[in-house]
Amino acid sequence: MTNPHHHHSLERCRALIAQLNDYLDGDLPADLCADLEAHLAGCPDCRVMLDTLGQIVQIVHALDVAPPPLPADLEARLLASLTLPCAPAQGEWI
Repeated sequence: MTNPHHHHSLERCRALIAQLNDYLDGDLPADLCADLEAHLAGCPDCRVMLDTLGQIVQIVHALDVAPPPLPADLEARLLASLTLPCAPAQGEWI
């Protein structure tokens, strides 16, 4: 049976995959970066993992954008609308 990781051991891939978050965040020390990059150059499976994680991080960061501010008078308008008498539903007797 052929090993899909070629000459890379599954344990080695797992250990390096555990470092991908730090790598993408720029928090991985230079020596570990070089080691990870060398591994990624020869391991397409781990490269796919890195690319996928990178895309997920970009999506999450895009969702982290603060919503636009609400109009200053919004709360007052909502409260005022709650105190307005409701129109009777169609067919309802007053």
